[in-house]
Formats: sequence, structure tokens, C-alpha cells
Amino acid sequence: MKLTEILRNVPGAEVSGNDGVEIGGIAYSSKQVEPGFLFAALKGGKRDGFEFAADAAGRGAGAILSEHAKPENLDVVWIRVPEAREALARSSAAFYSYPSRHLKVVGITGTKGKTTITYLLESILKKSGFAPSVIGTINYRGPGLEIEADRTTPEAPDIQRMMRDFVSRGATHCLLEVSSHALDLKRVWGVEFDVAVFTNLSGEHLDYHPNMEDYFEAKKKLFLINSKKRTAVVNLDDPWGKKLLAELPMATVSFGLEPAAIVRSKVHRLSEEGITAEIDYPGGQLEITSPLMGKHNLSNILASFAVSLVLNLPISAIQQGISSLRGIPGRLERIENQRGFHVFIDYAHTDIALKHLLETFRSFKPGRILLVFGAGGDRDRSKRDRMGEVAGRLADLVFITSDNPRSEDPMAIIAEIEKGVKRAGMKNYRIIPDRRQAIEQALRAGKRGDYILVAGKGHEPYQIIKDKTLPFHDGEVIRKILQDLEKA
Repeated sequence: MKLTEILRNVPGAEVSGNDGVEIGGIAYSSKQVEPGFLFAALKGGKRDGFEFAADAAGRGAGAILSEHAKPENLDVVWIRVPEAREALARSSAAFYSYPSRHLKVVGITGTKGKTTITYLLESILKKSGFAPSVIGTINYRGPGLEIEADRTTPEAPDIQRMMRDFVSRGATHCLLEVSSHALDLKRVWGVEFDVAVFTNLSGEHLDYHPNMEDYFEAKKKLFLINSKKRTAVVNLDDPWGKKLLAELPMATVSFGLEPAAIVRSKVHRLSEEGITAEIDYPGGQLEITSPLMGKHNLSNILASFAVSLVLNLPISAIQQGISSLRGIPGRLERIENQRGFHVFIDYAHTDIALKHLLETFRSFKPGRILLVFGAGGDRDRSKRDRMGEVAGRLADLVFITSDNPRSEDPMAIIAEIEKGVKRAGMKNYRIIPDRRQAIEQALRAGKRGDYILVAGKGHEPYQIIKDKTLPFHDGEVIRKILQDLEKA
């Protein structure tokens, strides 16, 4: 594709050199550059891509896009733009011929619930006879394709390339989890959304965002970009959702337990078997059942119901899609055993997420709740003692361990969590830095009727310690320990 076509919708682009050069691909790392590629020199957290412009040119880049002026010593077509990330997003959409125009695209943002909603909507769409695709935290998947995810929302060229692939494979819809980082870094500026969903907002990523208001403003961007989008779906039970509703200029469908919500549940039952709820909506009332557990999943179901109405999906397919989804990898995932207690793994890595899970278990009147958890290193430190306090208040026996400590000292992270546990007045806790040992001790301590929750990593198949990524999956570790205990 000619560079002029790629830059057609890029504001403020100034080209030095032949703007009719043929571009064969787009790269945001100089190592990805092949002859004829457009290289986007982005400013990163640690390095500026401008530093690698010469390397990209040496690898045969057909053009280089940057916020900097062209260096005199480089003989390459140079595009100077006021905002490189936005330019990359718009260029990528053009290069892949705007694939989102050929899909119904649902963007989902919020602190919690994004992944579960994509699974619910995927199930509903399949029951409706459609072919959905998903870009999210666990994997990127569509008709005949599944790729392990390396981040919730990929970089712009990767999103556009996958969407084009989905279209070529016959996908009809794309369900896209949109992180606050992706919105702040404009990765989805080239995506044309039909529906934008807001789930909730709670303390998370405050190592990146200076405060909750900034975090909210990043999330709000999803509702203000591009013209294709026609409807917003917003959680009326969440205070930040109420704030968003008051500020949105477009048609909005609200969901929740609040009486004013357009899609709401007045009557519901939450149990160990799952959720039964009567849902009121503008077309009438419908009873749904789901094997998913907890009030937070009722909220996810209401969100999915609301989106399905916006997409004009059949009510029977909505009902069947919700009831047929048995579970989500790493989200309150049950690990079966013969020892009479209940074991679950979950991705919960914030205080609010832990609170929701522990309160759900409390409502089942368990023998005890045993909790194994830690906190990620090189991430938001402010949530660590809050997580500890929630654990100390709602669990009966706590095992504080390592999550992904990354470059931090695991014991320093644990010490911050311990402050919160102590503040809650709990004395019944153990510090076991080795995650496998902590899980084993919890399983050995379990008794009939207990609930054991291993939280923080969910579906992740690894543990990051210093500069090493080691194989480690909570579910597999638990199954192996339980197998060994059965033999003992």
C-alpha cells in the first residue's frame, strides 16, 4: 500500500521524501522491521523509539514515523507527526483496510469483569448463530484461531492485523477488552466501535495513573472516540458509572440492581450452584440461570444482557448463552477433589476483587475460608495493605505468599501485605514466600466443608521472579499436590 493512502487520516503528518513509497508492513520495534516496512518510533517508558531510527533504516525501513524532526544523516522517507501513537493507530487501520468496519465491535473497559463479559457475549453470539472473535486477557481467538495473550489490549498494528485475520476467517463480531493503558496510549484509536461498555472502577494501576480521577478519564476515552459507535452500556450500581452516565453525549443503556437501571434484576438468588435471576428489560421480563457464582457475576450477566439487547440478539439465545457457559479459565475456577473441601483459583489481584470473592464464600456459610495470595511486584503498591486488610477481615486462615514479584524483594511485598492483615486484627496467618509451598500447606490444612481460594494469578501459566519467567499454573500445581495427598 502506498504511504499516501496509509497517512490519509493521520492528522498533521509532514512527509520528507517520496510519499508514494510502497509500504509492506508496520512495526513498532526496530527488530521487527523488514525491507519496505513503516517503522513507528514511539516514546516508551524507558526508551524513545527515535533512538532506534538508524537501526530501522539499516534494516530497510521504507519510512519512519516520529514526533522528532528527521536527522540529517538518515536517507529514508520521514513522517513527522504531532502524536506518534495516534498516527500509528490510524495508519494501522488504513494499512489493514479498516477491518473493524466489517465487524460488530464491542469494547469493554473497567477494572473488573471485562474477561467474563467477553466469554458470556461469545456464548450468546454463538447461540445466536454468529461467529464472534475475542481480543482479551486470556487469549486472542476467533474462527479457527487461538493465540495466547501477552497483554490485555495489544498494540495498534497487532489489533488491526488480528481483526483483518478474523474478518478473513468469517468472524461477524469482535469483543475487545480495552485497558486504561491502551486508551491512554491510543492503541484503539483506529478501531470503530459499535458498543462501548463500562463495568466498574476501583483502585488498580495507580502505579501508572496518578489518581482515580486520571484512571477514570482514561477509561472514559473509550466512549468518545470514533463516529461508528452508537451506544454505551454502563453500570449504574458503580459510582463511577453514575458519573460517566452524567457526562456521556450518546445513547446509553444502563444495567444493575438500581431501580433506575434499564436492564436490572429485582429478584435473584446466589448460591453454590450459581445464579438464578429475573431480569427486567424494556421488552419484558426473563428468568436466567447461570453456573457462575457471586454478585459480581450477576453484574457481568446484566452487562452482557444489555449489550445483547443493543445488538438485537434473540432473547432465547441470550438465555441459552448465559446458562450454557460453565466457567471461565482462572475466574472462580473450581478444582475438583475427593477430600470434602472446595478449592478455587481466581485472578483477583485487587482488594475489591478479593472482597467480592470472600463475601461470596461467606454467604455459603463455609466451615472456614483459607486464602492463599500475594501481590505483584513493580506494580501498584498502594493496594497491597488494602488486600491484606480485606484478607484479615474476611478469611479464617491466610497464607501470604509471592505472586509475580518481578524485580522486587518478595519479602518486602509480603511485609506491605502483612501490615493490612495486622490492621484487621487477624493473628491467624502464615508467611510462606514460596507459592507452591503455601498452596500445599493450605491444602494440607483444609478440612471437610472448608473453602480454599488461591488468588492473584488465575489463568496465568507462569511466575515472574527477577528476570526469569518460570512455568507455574496455580490449577496444575493444586491438582498435582492433591494427587500426591491422595497417594499418601
